[in-house]
Amino acid sequence: MRDFIARQNSERLRQRLSKGIRVREPAAFTKLAHSLIDMALVTGIVARLYRALVLSRAHNTAYAIALAFGAVFLLLMASIHLSRHPLREWLWRAPAFAAAEAASEMLASLVLIGLSREPLGTGGAHFHDWPGMATGTVVLRLVTISLYGLVLAGVVKWVRYMLLRKEHVAWSEGTVRVGIPGESFVERRRQ
Repeated sequence: MRDFIARQNSERLRQRLSKGIRVREPAAFTKLAHSLIDMALVTGIVARLYRALVLSRAHNTAYAIALAFGAVFLLLMASIHLSRHPLREWLWRAPAFAAAEAASEMLASLVLIGLSREPLGTGGAHFHDWPGMATGTVVLRLVTISLYGLVLAGVVKWVRYMLLRKEHVAWSEGTVRVGIPGESFVERRRQ
């Protein structure tokens, strides 16, 4: 019974929230955003190319701002992917997305090292630097995206709770009492 009520409430909440905004996204984007591997692959490649560009071009304040944009992009892509799935799946999807994103980022890093375009400190990275870079990137992505997913899940759960609580109060004040099946109208009026 609890699952039925939860499903009914979540469907009602989805319909209520979707009344104000109509967004039609292309089917290809929907398919991409739903796939963990595809989304992580795109995110990892773009993030690594952006990092290489920022580290080779930006200086001082521009560097910090550019890295902040990179972090926002990474978390936005994780949000887009996670938003396509139920909250109960986020527990494994956020770390899996982080691991797949870091793996694709490290593959892009290997290509950049082969082209002598991967920055590391003030110079370029070499193949013997790659294992340390890979370890640091995987750990950083796992921690960052997993914690972000946890916080995002908490916020989503809290917002849903507050909306449903507000909606429940509005329903319960002015609703007509339905009664028990088989109970006549006169019996309900006596109570």
